[in-house]
Amino acid sequence: MILAEKIMKHRKQNGWSQEELAAQLKVSRQSVSKWESGASLPDLDKIIKLSQLFGVSTDYLLKDEMEEDSTAFSGCYEEETAAESEDVRSVSLEEANTYMDKIRRISAKIAAGVSACILSPVPLILMGGMAEYRKIGLTEEMAGGIGVTILLLMVAAAVAVFLLFGMPLEKYGYLEREALSLQYGVSGIVELKKEEFEPVHKTCVVLGVTLCIISAVPLMIAAAFRAPDLVTIYCVGILLVMVASAVFLFVWSGMIYGSYQKLLEEGDYSREKKTENKKNGNLSAVYWCTVTAIYLGVSFVTGKWQITWVIWACAGVFFGAVCGLAAMLRARQGNK
Repeated sequence: MILAEKIMKHRKQNGWSQEELAAQLKVSRQSVSKWESGASLPDLDKIIKLSQLFGVSTDYLLKDEMEEDSTAFSGCYEEETAAESEDVRSVSLEEANTYMDKIRRISAKIAAGVSACILSPVPLILMGGMAEYRKIGLTEEMAGGIGVTILLLMVAAAVAVFLLFGMPLEKYGYLEREALSLQYGVSGIVELKKEEFEPVHKTCVVLGVTLCIISAVPLMIAAAFRAPDLVTIYCVGILLVMVASAVFLFVWSGMIYGSYQKLLEEGDYSREKKTENKKNGNLSAVYWCTVTAIYLGVSFVTGKWQITWVIWACAGVFFGAVCGLAAMLRARQGNK
């Protein structure tokens, strides 16, 4: 039974007309009619109000497979019993909503900070190239000094954003580490928000991947037609701008979609993954600190910031292999 059928069923069981139900919800009769015909869905606050009026759970209203509300109560009881028998953390609806709202507010800022780190070498690259070919009234040393200054300022601003907006999320770190037990009705609300955002997330992933693929096209065209070196430098700048745009889409949509997955313990945030991540915690800290040191050292020594960003891509792929190797070693030790 779908949501439209459940609304109609319980409205009739209570002996209410569509006008009477609409009056209690402070909406128009046409809105109730559209809900019951399946032409539209009620907002989350209206779903909560409907659950109160009908005396049913939000899970029952939102989940098609729940045909009787007693099933919802039974499922809730089973979840609470499981929570008592396991070392799990209970999450209330208010806590879940607060967390999801915070993620929505800061996701764009964090994404902009990550993109700024990728864009930071662009002024240095462009000014250095233009100074070399006398396109600006600066010597190469002056252009390099100004470019490095801008780079450091952009990175510093990005780090400030990470600290300023990332620190308030530290208290929600348990969502990634601990087993969760969502309180009554929370899973239905989170599931609905996830379904509403999923098309946006998929679109961002597709656009991001497309931008990453075509970002090298201007550089390849310049190489194919043997364009002047200055044109090649411009193409490198375009490449970094397109990659930064793609990363913005990945981070922004990934943070929001990931907040739903954390609460529902899905994907990379399943209980099995949490257990594995706990074991890899120290390894991850050492690994990424080492990668950062290598990236900065190589970049400053060679001055080839337009190339050294590839270190991050390679490190990300290699990290999966490192974690897999660590898991194999732990498994061998466990079998001894």
